[in-house]
Amino acid sequence: MRALYTAATGMLAQELNVEVISNNIANMRTTGFKRQRAEFQDLIYQSLRRVGTSTSDQGTRLPVGLDIGGGVKVVGTPRIMSQGSVLPTEKQLDVAIRGEGLFRVQMPDGTLAYSRAGSFEIDSEGRMVTPEGYVVDPAITVPQDAQSITISQSGSVQVMQPNQTLPSEIGQLQLAKFINSAGLQPLGDNLFRETASSGAPQTGNPGAEGFGTLLQGHLEQANVNSVTEISDLIAAQRAYSMNARVISAADEMLQSTANLSR
Repeated sequence: MRALYTAATGMLAQELNVEVISNNIANMRTTGFKRQRAEFQDLIYQSLRRVGTSTSDQGTRLPVGLDIGGGVKVVGTPRIMSQGSVLPTEKQLDVAIRGEGLFRVQMPDGTLAYSRAGSFEIDSEGRMVTPEGYVVDPAITVPQDAQSITISQSGSVQVMQPNQTLPSEIGQLQLAKFINSAGLQPLGDNLFRETASSGAPQTGNPGAEGFGTLLQGHLEQANVNSVTEISDLIAAQRAYSMNARVISAADEMLQSTANLSR
């Protein structure tokens, strides 16, 4: 019976849907996290009577067809790159992006990765790095005697040093944006990598046309809405249960058919 296999595809699809939702909920407190959603498509149909087929020599045609669907499949888990809420942290190396753009991060192999998480630290050499120790690009080195660090909305990094009346500029934070940011490959550690689908990065200073601005002492939170995720989870559970019920009904029908031969 075809219904057994059709309902099984529905159960598999909803199982993956629950996995996506659970990952969103697990990362509700992850800095700069962008939620995902599962997208579905129906499977290929078996046409028993094709629509538009001629039914007589007088040219009459079938107004509707007889098509049997094969179920459902998951075709993607696109990432929703909308702005998350920005909360104060009172830490001078925490930086949030308001608007479009991602921070550039140099990986150990020399390639670039990109991130919305601006929770930076200073390593033993005075460089601004991510919590994993990856150097921010372009590299910014903070002098050992720096008394304070100021990061402007346009990304200019300045420090106040002893015996100085004016701050000194030590570097410039830059942002990157992509024509299809949802096409970036997630690497974990709040990092993304460029792909053929994302397009090449466009680099610019914060506040430039098309780029967001920076806010020092703040962090962008995950764009996960708990109410939405729980609602989606309940809907996925119900869809899974209904597909399981279809399998039970199909099994009962097959059992009834088998009993007729006794």
